[in-house]
Formats: sequence, structure tokens, C-alpha cells
Amino acid sequence: MLQPAAVITRFAPSPSGPLHVGHLLAAYQARHLADAHGGLCLLRVEDIDQRAQHPEYLELMYEDLAWLGLSFDGEVMVQTRRFPVYENALAELRSMGLLYPCFCTRTEIRNQVAEMGRAPHATLGYLYPGTCRQLPPELVAEKLAAGVPHTWRLDMQRVQDLIGCPCWHDMRRGTQRCVPTAYGDVVLARKDFPASYHLCVVIDDAAQGVTHVTRGADLFDATHIHRALQGVLGLPVPQYCHHELLRDNTGKRLAKRDGARSIASLRAAGFSPQQVRDSLETALQRGGIWAV
Repeated sequence: MLQPAAVITRFAPSPSGPLHVGHLLAAYQARHLADAHGGLCLLRVEDIDQRAQHPEYLELMYEDLAWLGLSFDGEVMVQTRRFPVYENALAELRSMGLLYPCFCTRTEIRNQVAEMGRAPHATLGYLYPGTCRQLPPELVAEKLAAGVPHTWRLDMQRVQDLIGCPCWHDMRRGTQRCVPTAYGDVVLARKDFPASYHLCVVIDDAAQGVTHVTRGADLFDATHIHRALQGVLGLPVPQYCHHELLRDNTGKRLAKRDGARSIASLRAAGFSPQQVRDSLETALQRGGIWAV
């Protein structure tokens, strides 16, 4: 059994493709922060979106981590084994009157937003204008009974009325103030996706006792949503450290969808684990520019 630690971090990849150098940076940052404080670094498999998962990538992930010499503490947490936990959290939010069913399609939402002259949010997508928030109860019941496809959205105005605008701390940017209504009524569940990333991540961080969350700067805005969920669910609030992202020589972000080199491809090309780790160190010294 693991002993309590003052600092607990985590690396939480999604096995929807081969690990790439961006994953390496995330794992490195989490492991480094834990080691610097004599703490623990945990591994979590974020496979809640079954549409995007492939078993072969999970096995490859473990192989890549072992090849790189990256080790983690304790048992691996796997999200697909935790559906009842997420369902209980959703039930709690419903009982608090904070969730409502949304019957709008993505196309309808885009059109509604365009008509309102609102620009899409850079990180979180189009801010939902709240079309279904005030539907008459009898109409909602009728649609649910008829099996009309829907998602479950978090009513951020009610959240803000309940918890106000709580703060959270980013180790690189200082104290941040969460304004729940600034991020729209986010989706927390849908028929083909039993719980969203936003819900799962706060539930799992609390369950694993994570004290420090290290992750890419692209998730900075999402942390405001996570702080809101922590507030209404009464969960502990970790410190956050949103690190820089790796980029190529043109400044383009290196990521899976952008064709970043995978760890497996570097192995196949003859690189050693030490060469890959050295390349990461060099990239960090160059402001995140990956030259390999």
C-alpha cells in the first residue's frame, strides 16, 4: 500500500493513438514535479470515449513507457472500470437541479450562436446559448419519453449562484478566479458518451488524491470548468501547472492530430531512450521547439 505523500501528480493519457512526444512532455512534467518533492506520480488511462479507443494502442502505450524508462507509483486507474462512480456524480448533480437535458443538434447550436453574433471559444468550442435551459417541464418530459436524442448540460448560472466565483492556483500564472458562466453550459454526458472528460477528470483526481495537476497550456481554460465542478461536488482543489506545448520550427503545435512523431516511430528509427529524453530536454531549453 502506498504511503501518503505531500505531492501527488498523475499522467493521464488517452489510448486513442500511439504515444507521441507531447505525451512524453506531459509524463516528464508530472514525474519530475513528484520526484522533486519526494512525492508520487500515478498513471491513469482515460479511455472513457470508447469510440476512439483501440486495444492495440493501450498495449503500445505500456511498451513505450517501459522503453522510455518512465515508471509510475501504485495501481493504474482505468476510467472504463469506473462508470458507476461517474453515474453517481451525475445523479448527485441532477438531484441538486444543476443538470438539464439538451435536445439541440450541433448544427442547430452553431446556427444559434451565429445568429447571436458570438464567436466560438478558442478552447471549449461554441458557447451554448442555453436554448433548452428554460424548456417547459412538460415538453422536456414528452421529449424524454419519446426517446429524443439529448445530452445533459451543466447549468452554469445555477452553479455560479450556488458557489459564486471561487479561485484556484496555477503554479505558473498565479491565483485564478473561476467565473462559471463565462464558459457556457458544458455537456457532462450523452447517450454514446456516459460521462465527459470534464466530469471524469475531477472525480478521478479526487479519488487518486492528486494534489498537483500538470498538463498542457491548451487545457488552461478547461480548468475553470473543473474548478466549478469541484465546488458543487465538494471535491478537493489541487494546484495546477499548465506547461508549454511542444512545437516544430515553424511554431506549429506538435500533437497527435497534427502528425507529431510517435514514440514508436522514434524507436523504429533507431533512437535510444536517452536520445529521446535528451531531445526533450533540448526542446525545453529552446522554448518548446522540438527539432528531431
